[in-house]
Amino acid sequence: MFTSTLVRRPLCVGLLSACAALLLFISAASAEEKVAPVPASAPGLQTATFGMGCFWCAQALFEKFGGITQTVVGYAGGHTVNPTYEDVCTDQTGHAETVQITFDPQKITYQQLLEVFWDVHDPTTLNAQGPDEGTQYRSIILYSNPEQQRLAEASKKEEAAKLGKPVTTEIVPLTAFYRAEEYHQDYFKKNPHAPYCLFEISPKLLKLELNPPKDVKLKK
Repeated sequence: MFTSTLVRRPLCVGLLSACAALLLFISAASAEEKVAPVPASAPGLQTATFGMGCFWCAQALFEKFGGITQTVVGYAGGHTVNPTYEDVCTDQTGHAETVQITFDPQKITYQQLLEVFWDVHDPTTLNAQGPDEGTQYRSIILYSNPEQQRLAEASKKEEAAKLGKPVTTEIVPLTAFYRAEEYHQDYFKKNPHAPYCLFEISPKLLKLELNPPKDVKLKK
C-alpha cells in the first residue's frame, strides 16, 4: 500500500500540470481571438469604427442609413485587453465606447459615413457628449487603412473650419476592437422606452430623420 501511494502521487502531479498547461493555452488562444477587429462579413464589404459618446446612441443612428449591413458596439482605442463594461467605466482602460460598421461602399462610402459622424454628434466637447462624461465618451475615429486615415484627417480640417472652433476628435489606427457584452448590442431596439432612450436617443433620431445629411440615404 505504501509503495502504491508513492507511485500514484507523481502521476497525479504530472496530470495536473498537463491540465493546467492546456487551460493556459486555451485561455491565451481565446484572448488572441478577441483581439482581432471584426472583419467584413462578405467580399466587397468594408468596416468603419467610430466613437461619439454613448455607443447605444451611435449604433441606433448609424443603423438608419442604407448601405450599412451590420453594426456592433464595443471598446477600442485603449490598452486593456478584453475589457468589460465595468472596466471601461473606471476611466482607466484608455478605451472609448465605439460602434463598428460594416458597409457596402457601392451604396454608402466612407466619406459619407464621415459626414454622418460629424453631423450626429458634437466633436468640440472634450471627453463628453451631452450628459455622458469621461474619456470613454470621447470623439474618435479609428481608421483601418491609409485611405481611411487620409479621408478622416481631411474631413476633420473641414469640420473645424465650418464650426470655427477646435475639434477634439482623435484620429488613430484601429489596433483592436473588443465586442461589448450582449446586453449592449442593439440596446435601443431592445429598450426603446428606457429613460435614456426616450430622452437622449429618440430626439436625435427624430432630428436625423427630419434633417438627414446631404446625399446620404436613410433606410426606408
